[in-house]
Amino acid sequence: MCGRYVITSPPDAIRALFGYDERPNFPPRYNVAPTQPIPTVRLADGKRTFVLMRWGFIPAWVDDPKTLSLLINARGESVLDKPAFRNAMRRRRCLLPADGFYDWRAGEPKRPYFVRAKSGAPLAFAGLWETWTGPNGEEVDTAAIVTTRSTRALAAIHERMPVIVAPEAFDLWLDCAAVEAEAAAALIAPAPEALLEHYEVSPAVNRVANDSAELIAPASAVAGMASSTPESAPAKPKQPDDQLSLF
Repeated sequence: MCGRYVITSPPDAIRALFGYDERPNFPPRYNVAPTQPIPTVRLADGKRTFVLMRWGFIPAWVDDPKTLSLLINARGESVLDKPAFRNAMRRRRCLLPADGFYDWRAGEPKRPYFVRAKSGAPLAFAGLWETWTGPNGEEVDTAAIVTTRSTRALAAIHERMPVIVAPEAFDLWLDCAAVEAEAAAALIAPAPEALLEHYEVSPAVNRVANDSAELIAPASAVAGMASSTPESAPAKPKQPDDQLSLF
């Protein structure tokens, strides 16, 4: 699965990779969490477009989102058939820019790991989106990340991972008018084994309010810095728990 991820590349680098015209300006984020607004890329009138959406998919037929479990991931093996996602798989596919994601190895306590491209380049997660219309006519664009089984290397941490779409396949995933859902579904597969690397990180990522580059530092490095800090050093101020906005 994917429950937290990272967007740290400069906006111009993301724009160059995904090829949209908009020029959004956003800071690096090291702990993107469900229900936050997230950058997505979709096709509109044949052009790639940058759109902010809520991370947490709401099917159009839902009357009250409070009665629905939070759908942050869509299981790739069932997106063609599952009622919550099948229409979006046919008509509303999107990409989510990212620089990596977190996952937790089972145990007591669970241990967080960071996964990223070995090259350091940004990644594109396959996504599905839907516009939910409320009882008063309000509209909310929502999205979920499509997942698949993990690579052999990542399976030791978790059995699921986001579907990563290669740049040469962006149009195959995004062009819902020209590419049938069944053809796009061919992209739902684990990433190439050589693409990614992973390492353990600090459990500080467990707290949504934490959002700094220290979260993606290897756990051994963080422990070394902590042990070398003088006891008299002042503690860093805590960030507020309600810091949930992506931008």
